[in-house]
Amino acid sequence: MYQEFEGKTEKEAIDIAIEALGLERDEFDVEILETEKSGFLSLQKKVRIRVHLNDEIVAAGSDDPENDIEHGVVDFVRGLAEKMGYPAEVRVKYREPGKVGLRLDSPHSSILIGKKGKNLDAIQLLANVIAGRLDDHETRVIVDAENYRQRREESLIRLAQQVGDQVMRTRRSKLLEPMNPFERRLIHTTLNDVAGITTKSEGDGLYKQVRVIYRGSDE
Repeated sequence: MYQEFEGKTEKEAIDIAIEALGLERDEFDVEILETEKSGFLSLQKKVRIRVHLNDEIVAAGSDDPENDIEHGVVDFVRGLAEKMGYPAEVRVKYREPGKVGLRLDSPHSSILIGKKGKNLDAIQLLANVIAGRLDDHETRVIVDAENYRQRREESLIRLAQQVGDQVMRTRRSKLLEPMNPFERRLIHTTLNDVAGITTKSEGDGLYKQVRVIYRGSDE
């Protein structure tokens, strides 16, 4: 099994893969697919990698819950989806020490994901509260549906590159939509090493906005 990621450098693409998959570097193999320059004056380099996952990590045993913690969070998420009025089958997508990934399969997946993944984030937050009660906050739960989290990540990387191009051309800052901490980190990381650009988060609460700024701008 494999998944694909991209970044400005091979290291950044690998770091993004590690963050998204919740794995250690020695738990997967990397294949470089392409390296290209794009954007204004070809200042931005893009590296796409294919991550080959070890079967025992991605699908360790059955996709049914195997212990009290997994049973607890799976039952909770299944019951929550039913109470929302959008029943879903909840399966274990992957497991590793300190982390378990759940997959929601439902004809109502788009609603369970919600706009910009906010419903999925809320379900994941509540699942982690339950896991914390069962395991003293030792197990982190990642909830996904229709591979949304990888698709969202790739979309945000493209957005960051496009906005970076725009800010370089216009020399004017741009404020992005509210994002959760992981999404904001992707934007910061993608633009971190682009000469002439800096980023900062603005606002309060969980969902803040990232401002992409042309260095030397008054904004």
